[in-house]
Amino acid sequence: MLNKLNLTDLSAKLQRKEISSFELVSNCLKEIKANDQKIGAFLEVFEEDALNQAKEIDKKEKIGPLEGIPIAIKDAILVKGKRNTCGSKILENYIAAYDATAVKKLKDAGMIIIGKTNMDEFAMGSSTETSAFQKTKNPVNLEYVPGGSSGGSVASVSANFVPVSLGSDTGGSIRQPAAFCGVYGLKPTYGRVSRYGLVALASSFDCIGPFARSAEDCAWIFSAIAGNDLNDSTSSKLDTQNLIEQILPVIKGLKIGLPKECFGDGINKEVKEKVELAIKKLEKLGAHISEVSLPHSKYALAVYYILLPAEASANLARFDGVRYGFSAKAENLISNYLKTRAQGFGDEVKRRIMLGTYTLSAGYYDAYYKKAQQVRTKVVEDYKKVFEKVDLLATPTTPTTAFKFGEKADPVEMYMNDILTVSANVAGVPAISIPVGFDSKKLPVGMQLVANHFEETKLLQAAKAYETL
Repeated sequence: MLNKLNLTDLSAKLQRKEISSFELVSNCLKEIKANDQKIGAFLEVFEEDALNQAKEIDKKEKIGPLEGIPIAIKDAILVKGKRNTCGSKILENYIAAYDATAVKKLKDAGMIIIGKTNMDEFAMGSSTETSAFQKTKNPVNLEYVPGGSSGGSVASVSANFVPVSLGSDTGGSIRQPAAFCGVYGLKPTYGRVSRYGLVALASSFDCIGPFARSAEDCAWIFSAIAGNDLNDSTSSKLDTQNLIEQILPVIKGLKIGLPKECFGDGINKEVKEKVELAIKKLEKLGAHISEVSLPHSKYALAVYYILLPAEASANLARFDGVRYGFSAKAENLISNYLKTRAQGFGDEVKRRIMLGTYTLSAGYYDAYYKKAQQVRTKVVEDYKKVFEKVDLLATPTTPTTAFKFGEKADPVEMYMNDILTVSANVAGVPAISIPVGFDSKKLPVGMQLVANHFEETKLLQAAKAYETL
């Protein structure tokens, strides 16, 4: 079936005219209609637009490597003229006025936006249970969560609805669901991909990145969306020219460090065993393995859950019922603000806004926010030191495999899902989750590879080498 093929294989078939884009898109739409009712990956599907675009591409004599390929987009990333809800009632009827830079680049490359995917409300969650509209199921086992907050995007790839999708990663929201659903998920270096058109959660952490079924497919999408953008002052000027040619499946001589802090207590035994087995396979390919330390990584989760709510409380202040989105009717302006935000936001969003407002308030700013920024600097320094000794780090992506719906009702227990992923966001370094097998419940296990700033090539090279085994 066409929808089960990787982007790379589909691209070759399209360019050789062995298949048409219309045929491919139709196949994906058929699969979505047949199965998404039970999975809930999509909030909206653009059937007519997708088919019309496919027809136009099929008229061309020669097409580019990404032309005619369908892709799904997380509903926090703007697509012009389409609803952008962020999984929240407060934006239920908001229509995007412009394309996010990443989306514009994909459109310019000829990719077909097939629909918008479900997510935790305003990207706050690790299970896609906080969406105001629906729960997304894990395609591997429908009784389990797909992870979050990019649950719809990962499910769309894992369920073979589309070959690739876009998600966003603030503390693990690409890598954790990729691990739970058995696909590849890449979080680029902070600033490598423009954030323009991504609805902000925490502006100093947010990253856009791809889900795919192979490392090379991740590389193709990353190459297309990366680069400088005048609309985002934090975006890097580094280009990705010839990146695909650099992704060779050779890691002989590459130094891989195993942070001792990431293999201790709290890591599920089966997860640890599968990751250690994967590391041994990399060693067989010629990688040099050694134990390293990230001494301040144990504070990364605490730092993250101080700084993220602080930034979120500031970013979400714009949703006031006046400028756009849902507005509650009230007798005066202050009442309108209060009613709109009380009715429009879900519990997890309210919780984080209150946490953030508290840590930024007079008398607590120095004790919490300022101290967290200082510790963040220590986390960054740890990474700088360790990458003087090794090329990559390898860890489990998550402490456990996927959990059942409602299993983690305690917010703190839910936050612990991010314990192995957040430090890469705190430091701004790139990381990828790759599937390395299944546990005894037949649930996927993910291994995380982490590289120094702007060294995504090494990540993708190692991931591609692992695929050859």
